[in-house]
Amino acid sequence: MTRSTVVRFVFAALAVAASGAGAQQAAYPSKPVTVIIPFTPGSSQETEGRVHMNRLSEQMHQQFIIDFKPGGSTIIGLGYVAKAPADGYTLLLVSASYSLVPLRTVEMSFDPLTAFAPVSLLSKRWGLIVIHPSVPGTVAEFVAYARANPGKINFATNGVGSQQHLTGAWMADVSHTDMTFVHYKSAAQIIPDLLAGRVHLTPVTLTTGIPHIKSGKLKALGMANLVRNPAFPDIPTLAEQGLKDFEYSSWHGMVAPAKTPPAIINQLSAELAKVVKSPEVVKRLENETQLIGSTPAEFARHIATETDRWRKMIKQSGIVLEE
Repeated sequence: MTRSTVVRFVFAALAVAASGAGAQQAAYPSKPVTVIIPFTPGSSQETEGRVHMNRLSEQMHQQFIIDFKPGGSTIIGLGYVAKAPADGYTLLLVSASYSLVPLRTVEMSFDPLTAFAPVSLLSKRWGLIVIHPSVPGTVAEFVAYARANPGKINFATNGVGSQQHLTGAWMADVSHTDMTFVHYKSAAQIIPDLLAGRVHLTPVTLTTGIPHIKSGKLKALGMANLVRNPAFPDIPTLAEQGLKDFEYSSWHGMVAPAKTPPAIINQLSAELAKVVKSPEVVKRLENETQLIGSTPAEFARHIATETDRWRKMIKQSGIVLEE
């Protein structure tokens, strides 16, 4: 082997080693990842988010650390992530209110339609529409009663322009009924009035609704998800009872800054799909949520569908979103 051949061989070996080191250096994640929640500590988003992020940390052998950026009806947290480096080390956990952000009239320092890249729809919380026993109990009976008594059915919400308010407007639209919306400052104020019959129906979580249904104090009009809950298979969905495609569920998902490399987005999505199927996560969350773990494209379609629907409801009803 000539000297020049040896030199070329050495340089080639060094180049391969350098490229290998570069590949190792580029491996994601190589340091802790910050996951922003745009709400105060103690929310359901934190409770569920910690379960998911703890498992993700184990799978990816790196810490996914939750931090909080509340305020401005989530705008502060979203703005923080929108301006973060698009390198996969700052992520955002979002909920159903995320699909309303593009419809708000407040001034924002970012464009909510282009500032983020969907990663995964993690879950949809199991939801019910519960009604007072004085009101007929199936969807067909309820709709007939509401049509015969326009304006006399009181639909309770947790605020003007809230997700519940928009959901009620959607329900009235698909059922062709005229309901009166009664707005409360918090969900905790609704149940006592519902039990007393001062309001007639409202969306609730399973945790809130099932004890009152079992006691006979309230009735289930139907599951608000598009599929039945395996733990309560006798409760039909509202959609299968005739309210086509109707769904009320508070969902949770993850997004990243818009220019995050697709390879990182796809890697996170694939890992999160494993997270929601892991036995410990299923055991901890299956009674509260419908675990999903979607692809980025599926999550993007979900967000777009919800935003378009709420835009239509706002235009039709004249609802002003809460700020």
